[in-house]
Amino acid sequence: MLAAATEEQAQILASVEAFLRRTLPPEEIRRRDAKHVPPYDLLPEMGRAGFFALAVPQAQGGLGAEWLTVALVQERLGRHAYMAASIFNRVVGFGLMSLLAYGSAAQRSALLPVLMAGEAFCALALTEPQAGSDAAAIRTRAERGPGGWRISGRKTWISDAEAARWLILPARTGPEREGHRGISLFLVPTATPGIAMTRLPKIGNNCMPSFDIGLDEVVVPEDALLGEEGRGFAQLMSTLHYSRASMAATVTGAAEAALGLALDHARSRVQFGRPIGTFQSVAHRLADLRIRVDLSRLMVAHLARLIGSGAPCRREAAQAKIVATETLRDVTDAGMQVMASAGYAADSDMQRLWRDSRLYTFGEGANEVLRDGIARELGLLAGNAT
Repeated sequence: MLAAATEEQAQILASVEAFLRRTLPPEEIRRRDAKHVPPYDLLPEMGRAGFFALAVPQAQGGLGAEWLTVALVQERLGRHAYMAASIFNRVVGFGLMSLLAYGSAAQRSALLPVLMAGEAFCALALTEPQAGSDAAAIRTRAERGPGGWRISGRKTWISDAEAARWLILPARTGPEREGHRGISLFLVPTATPGIAMTRLPKIGNNCMPSFDIGLDEVVVPEDALLGEEGRGFAQLMSTLHYSRASMAATVTGAAEAALGLALDHARSRVQFGRPIGTFQSVAHRLADLRIRVDLSRLMVAHLARLIGSGAPCRREAAQAKIVATETLRDVTDAGMQVMASAGYAADSDMQRLWRDSRLYTFGEGANEVLRDGIARELGLLAGNAT
């Protein structure tokens, strides 16, 4: 785990641990996963504990913690229950940081207190049927009319959309039909007439439901515009490092949990008269994974310090996201092999981590696309870094 560097951080982590032990013991996590019950009911208590306010400057009513403290909380949440980390990241990465970066004074005044209190959250409605990793391929349009904007189009695979109070929704407002120009962001209340949602079945992350969203002449007021007209794509790119850093910290915590399960099994499972962890093939595999989890943690900490300093960190955010998500994928795959039928059992925590992990190497930007962006920053490929 990332180590608390200050007494204040240690106290915050102790509060997080106490909250998780009380609200999400192992049997409750398994129940929610089996019944597909998201942890939205925990948001108000997380708000009262000040968890969401950590990332918000004191001048905006928050606690003004450094980003390393936020990363510590995210890793601890991810180690105990990814579902709790996921909703935390939804509030912080997609809601609070977006408003702080390009929300108007009126939007920040109205929404920041609500989000910090855990009374509501935002969902990012970016992906469309033809626009996944190629986010600039969106076709949803917003036309200005009397009294505001009229939005029509379709979004898909939007996590937690039905329970969100607002969608942060990119749409085309300029004459361009493709590319990153002419895209604007909107803050759309999910209760607005013309929005229809259909839940999508999937194999993992049962406590983070995903939705297909139809937008049929959805009318929003002029002040629903988030940031500058026509600069929505640039605005999204300017805050991607927060969501990628959040995922990297969270899945590093999940990888620590999965490695712990595999190690416990390797130490206790006896075959051929001795624990299977004493066989070199198993021992070396787990030793290599220990190295990778620690490497992921170091990259998360380095990225957190860059964010805290205000330094550019698009490449470092992509690197940390790649390393962390691929580490979790490989730890859970190895864990399933080491635990064998014990991991394959329906009530095994390892199989849940294994199923869930497959999302993260393509969620928040497919790792292949992120590698292209890193290569562009190195001057090896043409185009702009992603």
